[in-house]
Amino acid sequence: MKRRDFLKASLSAGGALLAASALSLSHARAGENTRENHMNILVLTGSPRKNGNSNTLAAHFIKGAEEAGHTVTRFDAAFHNVHPCTGCNSCGMNGSCVFRDDFSLVREPLLQADVVAFATPMYYFGMSAQLKTVIDRFYAVSSLLHTPKKAVLMMTYANNSARNESPILTHYEVLLEYLGWADAGRVIAPGMWPAGAVEHSRFPEQAHALGRSL
Repeated sequence: MKRRDFLKASLSAGGALLAASALSLSHARAGENTRENHMNILVLTGSPRKNGNSNTLAAHFIKGAEEAGHTVTRFDAAFHNVHPCTGCNSCGMNGSCVFRDDFSLVREPLLQADVVAFATPMYYFGMSAQLKTVIDRFYAVSSLLHTPKKAVLMMTYANNSARNESPILTHYEVLLEYLGWADAGRVIAPGMWPAGAVEHSRFPEQAHALGRSL
């Protein structure tokens, strides 16, 4: 091989090696950033319709959050056995509940969560009873929940009245104030009456974007 050709080949190989090293370093840094930004997310849904509009928003939110590298736990309240809180105070706001039911599936994910997402339809001007039952059982671990967390609200309802939204929005806001959590975003979808209506709207895209943004 001529000296000129040898030098050209050496420089080319050296350049390729430097590019490969830079790419490897870039991937390593990206991996570090993913680990640093990783969050545990608990999604609590309240719709008793498997293909309900709020459940659809939850699914799109979860897809976005998982694409962003987060770990998501989903609990569909309507398809589990959760007994209403009776106010017996046996738990002392920091102990075992007298009811042995599916709230046991929520307890640890709730305590470990960096983000708690609530997804509910509006039922008679409030969140669904199924989701409210789960939230009421937060009482058993209330003293452990006053730690920095973020929260998300996804809500669907049939009409288009901003006033009708207010009971759920107020409940959500006061709950966050009490717990000291920060609102990380909301997707409020009016005009969603029949199951599947939300699929033909802009709201699933908004839910997906919200999940990716966390």
